[in-house]
Amino acid sequence: MVTWGPPCVWPAPCPDRVNEAPFFEDVADGPAGGVAFWATAADGVKIRVGHWPCADARGTILLFPGRTEYIEKYGRAAKDFAERGYATLCIDWRGQGLADRANADRGLGHVDSFSDFQADVDAALRYAQTQRLPRPFYMIGHSMGGCIGLRALHEGLPVKAAVFSAPMWGIAMSGVMRPAAWALSSVARRVGLGTRIAPGQSTATYVERVLLPENELTTDSEMFGYMQDQLAAHPDLALGGPSLRWLNEALIEMRKLARMQSPAYPCVTFLGTDETIVDTDRVRDRMARWPGGRLEVVEGARHEVMMEAPAIRTRIFDQICAHFDAHR
Repeated sequence: MVTWGPPCVWPAPCPDRVNEAPFFEDVADGPAGGVAFWATAADGVKIRVGHWPCADARGTILLFPGRTEYIEKYGRAAKDFAERGYATLCIDWRGQGLADRANADRGLGHVDSFSDFQADVDAALRYAQTQRLPRPFYMIGHSMGGCIGLRALHEGLPVKAAVFSAPMWGIAMSGVMRPAAWALSSVARRVGLGTRIAPGQSTATYVERVLLPENELTTDSEMFGYMQDQLAAHPDLALGGPSLRWLNEALIEMRKLARMQSPAYPCVTFLGTDETIVDTDRVRDRMARWPGGRLEVVEGARHEVMMEAPAIRTRIFDQICAHFDAHR
């Protein structure tokens, strides 16, 4: 279990101030004042943590991104949250963005254990404390960040309320593919082939190898172009498909979480009707047994509900912030 460190005694020194990290404001399109710093997890892995301030903030949103994502991708989301009175913190998880990567091939998404991500959560929370980010804290977990976030809530993450966006509580697979994925990924890790890329995947990043009509992320051409432009300008942020070890670790973690009760946090989960990446049945099952939880089905949305068409985005951000406002 992760032990969340004690809050800093205010005013506290900011030891991370000397560890400023690159922050690509040119492509983030976020609110003014965005910054990023290096933070070191308990096991020595260096991650990148960034935040966007907000004058007279009602609190800080701890935004847990999905696999392949990076801080700058949420610049526009941070602007939407700032307009509604919230500061935003975002993370480059180990193995993606500018954080340390475990494999020499930067295009391969790999993690030794899903529990390692909780060390990243711990490092980000300590950063929020030492930088004196406005309280209370709230959490948003998107896709893989939803899997990490659910585990963090079970470990006692000190937030007032939670939101999930297309959470990875299961991966969308056919009935034939699921047992094959379990078998292949389990054997691969036992025989030392865990760093091989999963079948059907590529080390090229997704938004650079698919066209807008066939992409599974968003229906909005502007937001799809926003993602493409970021990676064209800063290719070190890019990440391709997952390793077999990542796949096996993800399957194990999702199965463990599915067997656990829902944690005692106020929760809203958003799920698009055109979702094809995560297992929608797992999401519906979880929310059906989350006391006080609510599932919001977003008509016409794909995986990235916070990066959909403007009308959808406005409604999503209004609902998220109303949820947080209600639990201050």
